[in-house]
Amino acid sequence: MKRRILLIAGLISVLTLLTGCTEVNVPITSESEGFWNSYIVYPLSQLITYFAEITGDNYGIAIVLVTLIIRLAILPLMIKQTKSSKAMQAIQPEMQKLKEQYSSKDQQTQQKLQQETMALFQKHGVNPLAGCFPLIIQMPILIGFYHAIMRTEAIAEHTFLWFDLGERDPFFILPLVAGVTTFVQQKMMMAGTANQNPQMAMMLWIMPIMIVVFAISFPAALSLYWVVGNLFMIVQTYFVKGPELKSASAAKDGGKKK
Repeated sequence: MKRRILLIAGLISVLTLLTGCTEVNVPITSESEGFWNSYIVYPLSQLITYFAEITGDNYGIAIVLVTLIIRLAILPLMIKQTKSSKAMQAIQPEMQKLKEQYSSKDQQTQQKLQQETMALFQKHGVNPLAGCFPLIIQMPILIGFYHAIMRTEAIAEHTFLWFDLGERDPFFILPLVAGVTTFVQQKMMMAGTANQNPQMAMMLWIMPIMIVVFAISFPAALSLYWVVGNLFMIVQTYFVKGPELKSASAAKDGGKKK
């Protein structure tokens, strides 16, 4: 598990470097150079502009529409990642028994533990790294869309609802909604597991707080993207993990009655 976490952290770090975060304040144009700018950020920027043009120069609606399109496009990857996580969660009791059986720290015992663990994965058809690959594919797309929003100059020149897309929400409504929806979405994703893992329970609170802090500092256009993305994820999680959510809710209600 530690190796998996380190792998994901390493991949995210590499992707962050490759996406050219230092260019986040540099406007994106057809003359922007580099693979990242030419084939990811600029096409996404053009997609936002296209939908803005067909919706009466409304860049707020354009961001909402493109966010939904991107989320729908990566939906199969998200479902695959969820199924992989559920498969890993299902064999956790057996993995715990193996750890208790081979609790000795000597090298020979640890090698035996690794062999038995791999045999367990093969028996249940589980790939411990399967959940990482969808994440690897998703990250450039989502980071690219973030760049497209931040670097498309026309967005900053327009308003939507009560806020300027290029400025912070003056009433801090979007940052708060972004934080609340992040919390709800994570709560649904962690249903039935957060209580068993203190680290996950901690992240349940840390991530929404971080989102609120960032959303207060960033242009409202980015907060709008986060809110729409979170709402989509909440609906997606409800349909993908519906039975689990009902079971977790029933177990919680049963515990309260006792």
